Amino acid sequence: MQDLTHLTGLIDRFAQTRVLVVGDLILDRFVYGSVDRISPESPVPVLLAARDSLMLGGAGNVAANLRGLGVATTLVSLTGDDAEAGLVADLCKEAGLATSGLVRDAARPTTIKTRFLAGHQQMLRVDAEIASAPTADIRQRLLATLKAALPGQNALILSDYGKGVLDTDTLKSIIALARAAEIPVLVDPKGSDYDRYRGAAIVTPNRKELSEAVGGKPCSSDAEIETAARTIIDSCGIAAVVATRSQDGMSVIQPGQPVQHMRTRAIEVFDVSGAGDTVIATIAASIGAGASLQDAAALANLAGGIVVAKVGTAAIREQDLQDAIGGQSGLHDWHSAAAEVQRWQAKGLKVGFTNGCFDILHAGHVTYLAQARALCDRLVVGLNHDASVRLLKGPTRPVNTEADRATVMGALACVDLVVLFGADIAGSDNTPCALLDTLKPDLFFKGGDYTIDQLPEAKVVQAYGGEVRLMGLVDGLSTTNTIKKLSASKVA
Repeated sequence: MQDLTHLTGLIDRFAQTRVLVVGDLILDRFVYGSVDRISPESPVPVLLAARDSLMLGGAGNVAANLRGLGVATTLVSLTGDDAEAGLVADLCKEAGLATSGLVRDAARPTTIKTRFLAGHQQMLRVDAEIASAPTADIRQRLLATLKAALPGQNALILSDYGKGVLDTDTLKSIIALARAAEIPVLVDPKGSDYDRYRGAAIVTPNRKELSEAVGGKPCSSDAEIETAARTIIDSCGIAAVVATRSQDGMSVIQPGQPVQHMRTRAIEVFDVSGAGDTVIATIAASIGAGASLQDAAALANLAGGIVVAKVGTAAIREQDLQDAIGGQSGLHDWHSAAAEVQRWQAKGLKVGFTNGCFDILHAGHVTYLAQARALCDRLVVGLNHDASVRLLKGPTRPVNTEADRATVMGALACVDLVVLFGADIAGSDNTPCALLDTLKPDLFFKGGDYTIDQLPEAKVVQAYGGEVRLMGLVDGLSTTNTIKKLSASKVA
């Protein structure tokens, strides 16, 4: 894989970039469960639902990806005037997106895609939608909202999922407005008629979409991809094509320049939902920040590879890219830790969690952690950060910094993930309660002479359906005793 270290500065510039997203917004619902039997009513599996989650899809997921990259993002789209529209608004607020660009249309429902999964296998998808063009009145409201948001934007994304927001007349109006303002237009296309996108700077079809756009001709080999893309460029007045090719990476085709084929890195593909949204969001952020199309596509290729290893319609984040380019530091932040826990649980793995300062790792710690790991498939360790340790143990602690402690902890075979937590000032919550509520592990392990009703963490874990396990500790072994021994030997 090519060296992308020169792009770290580009990622830093995302915070000064503004991107406008217009298109079909979808509410993605994922229902997770297990299948243990066949229905007696019909030869179909019975899914025992365990949990579900809601995410922004379509144009909403594009916007969420941009926000994850630190880009100032405006979303303009259409919802119904129903309860689901309220859920969409809540998700937008959680993602840091304003809801002022969401136009409600009482004549249609909010578009919903519900996916049912057993383990990591998708069993069924149910769609609820009206995929017709909006009325003239609704179209004018959309265009008025877009015009108000257009000044100062560095790029405009048209996210076309064929749900009616981007009908031909609306597309022509939007592209004309953006070109007049000298704002590059990027399109995630739908259907076979790419003349609808005439005037766009970039279109980002996948292999299947590219084939449909050239009459069903094959688009498997490098040569076939290039031929199809150049046909679109020449016949539809589009400046460039970035073709996404699943495990084969992507190809960048521009007039008068040699094609660039970018291979993807080897990854575990878990869920491809929304990968195209991540690609176009990363390209737009990069172009808006002043990058070349080649660098933008290289970064997007990396981003697409990251999100397909996540669960559901997952958004990319700035830190994901920085970690992938520069290498993981050994620590996970809460967001990436939660994504990893979700991925493990969706595979049917039981996730355990324990926490502590682990200042000077000793045999008691290792024995306890090994025992906990034997009771689960994956073990997450919450590590008190340095300020938190000082509040608990006094100003002379910790002996080892949080980075050093995380490195040692992460090297243990029984530990699968390390994440920091804790209070910064006296009087603040110094327990892992908030972290547990974010990660939602299946098991919470606590060592020492406690009862469950004495643990504030127990209420959090039991509230989401988790289990608390009380574990014994090895007598006579503690970091405090180790430090006392060291101090006594110095005196002697």
